Amino acid sequence: MRRFLVTASVLLALAGSLAARPAAPPPLPERLADTGGGTQLVTAEAPGPGSTTGTVTWWDLRPGGWVAAGSAPGRFGAAGLTEGRTRTQGTNTTPTGLHDLPYAFGIEAAAPGTRYPYRRVTDASWWCQDNASAAYNRWVEPRPADCRAGEAEHLITYRTQYARALVIGFNYHRPERGRGAGIFLHVDGKGATAGCVSVPAVAMERILAWADPARRPHIAVGTASGPTAITLY
Repeated sequence: MRRFLVTASVLLALAGSLAARPAAPPPLPERLADTGGGTQLVTAEAPGPGSTTGTVTWWDLRPGGWVAAGSAPGRFGAAGLTEGRTRTQGTNTTPTGLHDLPYAFGIEAAAPGTRYPYRRVTDASWWCQDNASAAYNRWVEPRPADCRAGEAEHLITYRTQYARALVIGFNYHRPERGRGAGIFLHVDGKGATAGCVSVPAVAMERILAWADPARRPHIAVGTASGPTAITLY
């Protein structure tokens, strides 16, 4: 009887200890204000607005909820992150917010399994960032006369970063001059970016093999807390 009482008391104490533990927080996508309405999502989260590194995770929505399909270290702008709705071009900041992913591109061939529309970079490929150009925040091939070379990226010169990439739909569908152009999810370079989000090459390959445009993937970019918290987007 005494042994039974001791065992019962131990079990009760253990049950009380387990009950006292806080429940695990729901997956990050379930804490966001919006996920874009699709069944795939990329989250790019930095510790704070001055951070140049963080975590990129890609998620699938399944019958039981959101499940992480993969994760990798991410890099952000050299000047950190800033609110996307008020971002200024040329500030080396990564714009926060929820954005779609219009298409993929790269200097190298598409990664095996890529389902996204994929555009190969050539010597004639540029991304226009000239605020005075009709082609502002667009891929141009060849570069038009109203898009100055000094205000455009010659894509093929970024052989490491643009080996493979996804266009992030920041300021893309209805571009506002002065907010910024050429924001991508691309392969890591030597350090922080000029405003894009970057991941190791193997992660970029995995993301492209995972992403399915029919499932309407979006990317949410933000910080762990504060006015640019990823959960606000």
